[in-house]
Amino acid sequence: MAGVGPMTQDWEPVVIRKKTPNAAAKRDEKTVNAARRSGAEIESVRKHNAGTNKAASSGTSLNTKRLDDDTENLAHERVPTELKKAIMQARGEKKLTQSQLAQVHYFLSSLCFSSFL
Repeated sequence: MAGVGPMTQDWEPVVIRKKTPNAAAKRDEKTVNAARRSGAEIESVRKHNAGTNKAASSGTSLNTKRLDDDTENLAHERVPTELKKAIMQARGEKKLTQSQLAQVHYFLSSLCFSSFL
């Protein structure tokens, strides 16, 4: 506590040091040249695919080949024209609109009739 008791001076030396250089500072051009001049051993490692224009993963060629070889037909089956006409005639006889027909049968009119009728 300041101002309490006799005043004494501390004559112990205080050493202030700079931080050790981090990895980015070690890669600095000035630092590398100074290390070369002093004869220190310098290791340079090239990263895999560094500086090239290759994709990160070249495994896509296998997938594209597999997709090209695939001959399966992935189209949805269509509703026959006769069924479409029969639904339209029955709806017309009962004098229902598409939305009323959808409400009676608990369908969404936008999903039901846009793809079928």
